Amino acid sequence: MSPSPAPIVSGVANGQLPGILPGILMAAAGVGALAVSAWLTRRLSRGEIPALRILDHPNARSLHHRPVPRSGGVGLLAGLLAGILAGVLAALLIALVTGLPLGQLVVRAVGPLFAPLAWILPAVLLVAAVSLRDDLGDVPQHWRLAAHLGAAALLLLGGLHWGRLDLPGLAVPFPAWLAWTLTAFYVVWMINLYNFMDGMDGLAGSMAAIGFGALAWLGWRAGAFGYAGAALVVALAAVGFLTRNLPPARIFLGDVGSSVLGLLAAALTLWGAQLGLFPLWAGWLIFSPFIVDASWTLLRRLWRREPFWRAHRSHHYQRLVLAGWSHGRTLGRAVLLMLAAAASAVAAVGMTPAEQWTLLFAWAGVYGLVHVRVGLAERAADQRQAAP
Repeated sequence: MSPSPAPIVSGVANGQLPGILPGILMAAAGVGALAVSAWLTRRLSRGEIPALRILDHPNARSLHHRPVPRSGGVGLLAGLLAGILAGVLAALLIALVTGLPLGQLVVRAVGPLFAPLAWILPAVLLVAAVSLRDDLGDVPQHWRLAAHLGAAALLLLGGLHWGRLDLPGLAVPFPAWLAWTLTAFYVVWMINLYNFMDGMDGLAGSMAAIGFGALAWLGWRAGAFGYAGAALVVALAAVGFLTRNLPPARIFLGDVGSSVLGLLAAALTLWGAQLGLFPLWAGWLIFSPFIVDASWTLLRRLWRREPFWRAHRSHHYQRLVLAGWSHGRTLGRAVLLMLAAAASAVAAVGMTPAEQWTLLFAWAGVYGLVHVRVGLAERAADQRQAAP
């Protein structure tokens, strides 16, 4: 009796792909992203690449007191590209073993992945190029804004847009002009708010690892393996960066890293909502620790008629550190908040509209308590300084 064919080959012969194949491709992509990001981030943190030896000197916005390399975003970006390449090479290897055409394998295993990526990747490269140039030497604000708007335009051309008012139990389509305007605003704000929130050891990397990890889980659970793989690559590239960014940080993301992560947060939340994996507000809930802090701080500065475009240390996490909390303590509390927000968003997908509204009101209360707690920490710090 001849030996039975291998499971993968047998599945292909029957015109089907076994469930293990998406996992293999995702694992290959994730390991590639993690390995390259960690390796290159380590080299960059040691200043081993002279052309990318960029130092972040303390300024009015900083919480650090000595120069630290800020080229870590290059390592993260390399991890993203390596993850994509590793996934493609894994698909090619499986195609060679099984005899299935590569295109058919990719479509069956990971779904419609490459169509959105054909627009997301150029947007990422555009923002990364301008941001890296800004890290190397100041780029005028109008050129940076033009790049951010160009990235939003690429996402719109790829069909990723904020097309309706989507709240629990309510979905109202927007007219085309409003959808385009809101999408451009959303993309530009996410790019910039992520940059604003990248000011403390481990914070931006942790938000990326947890936030994109949650998106990957939502995609995997719904069978959208291409989407899940893309989100997983970003999450694990962020983990690779964190190997040198946790307190005390030996390298920072720089504009190239924070801007790319903000763009990807916008792109993948829009993409996931378009696929029907979750409502857009659930994507916002995942990244709400950053969205709420940055948006609240901006509104607060506008209300006080402060020059909001200037460097400052008014974000909640900055105020806690200035009040005497260590980077480690502040990061620990922030990670708990991120995990809770991500878990709530994942759970919300299966809730009734009434339960979803209850969840959103509960989170509004949580963020109100966070604001109060920051104020109490500042008051305690002032009392300690005033004490004889």
